[in-house]
Amino acid sequence: MSERHETVIVGGGHAGLALSAHLSRRGREHVILERGRVGERWRSERWDSLMFQFPSWSLRLPGHEYRGSEPDGFASRDEVVAFIERYREIIRAPVRTGVRVTRVGPAGGGAFRLETTEGGLTAGNVVVATGPYQEPGLPPASRDLPVGVYQVHSSGYRNPAQLPPGAVLVVGSGASGCQIVEDLLAADRVVYLSVGRHRRFPRRYRGRDMFWWMDRMGTLDQTLEERPEARERPNPLVTGVGGGHEIDVRRYAADGVTLLGHLQAVDGSRLRLADDLEEQLARGDEGIAVFKRSVDAYITRSGLAAPDETEPYDVAPPRAARAAPIRELDLEAARITAVVWATGFRRDFAWIDLPVFDDKGEPIHRRGVTGCAGLYFLGLPWLHTLKSSVLCGVGDDAAHLAECIAARTRVPALRRS
Repeated sequence: MSERHETVIVGGGHAGLALSAHLSRRGREHVILERGRVGERWRSERWDSLMFQFPSWSLRLPGHEYRGSEPDGFASRDEVVAFIERYREIIRAPVRTGVRVTRVGPAGGGAFRLETTEGGLTAGNVVVATGPYQEPGLPPASRDLPVGVYQVHSSGYRNPAQLPPGAVLVVGSGASGCQIVEDLLAADRVVYLSVGRHRRFPRRYRGRDMFWWMDRMGTLDQTLEERPEARERPNPLVTGVGGGHEIDVRRYAADGVTLLGHLQAVDGSRLRLADDLEEQLARGDEGIAVFKRSVDAYITRSGLAAPDETEPYDVAPPRAARAAPIRELDLEAARITAVVWATGFRRDFAWIDLPVFDDKGEPIHRRGVTGCAGLYFLGLPWLHTLKSSVLCGVGDDAAHLAECIAARTRVPALRRS
């Protein structure tokens, strides 16, 4: 007889565990299938020195919050893993680790057939909770690098010692790229940074962390209907390293980093670079002023007591320290032996054999509910609100999907012991 479950959750990260907690509260039978270990991407696809971008008080999942001594500090990678693992133990989540789902398709009668590395099973509901960071998003230029140049995506980078001696090119100036640049600088490596789209935020403003303001002002609860332009914006560029500090890419130049425009192509050992460094830096600065003005306006409306900010936010920052635009760079002449691709991720839903995707391969859903009855998505960016994919926000969407599953399922709920 084929194994059957009421609900199968694919993915044992914070999203899958949050849904498990809500399903258990409702007495709904389910199982979580995780390809590796609980929180696998935090364990094996993050570098050693990574720090959580947001304060530790934002580490919360349904029924469980951070209990450490430094709520305004920033958790390390291993501390985040421990938080997620502890949550799994608290909710007694029915997780099967080391099980990869290779296909999901129709099984007839409104059910689904799942093929896995441990065999097949049938489910009345399937929830895809594999997270937003699935496959490395490598640009075409990565295929054109000389064979002798070591290259690694940010998900595979661990520490500077992993890279061969010589200079390092980091491609991408988001949170990952900038943290890796700082990691390399701390190891006295020569660094080149190809700067792309980014959006700087102040780490702290008027006495509070930027994430506290976003939470307090309701920004984290805004939907795409309210902010349709937000989907195309880069994530806020902040870091929790060293107790948390503001990132200004220009300062890297003062620390010896050679700043470059975005990488256009690779021709043999030569890189072709766009003359857009100043443009990228200027666009990245726009987020600072917009954020501070919104906080100031909120303080005025609410009458909240907050210290004044002495530094004006409309003063133009200094220009990057460089003599002329670098349009071409010879890898050998620059002694660049390694490239770190901090170029983001792409979705990988090829294993879902159901008509729920648009022409770009993105799932079609409304708050995680697809047009294929019983198939759901959870933990994706902007699934419903800005905070849908982060630890402190996924629980709201998980509660919504648990209600949908309970309403759809006609069998009686299981009794909890």
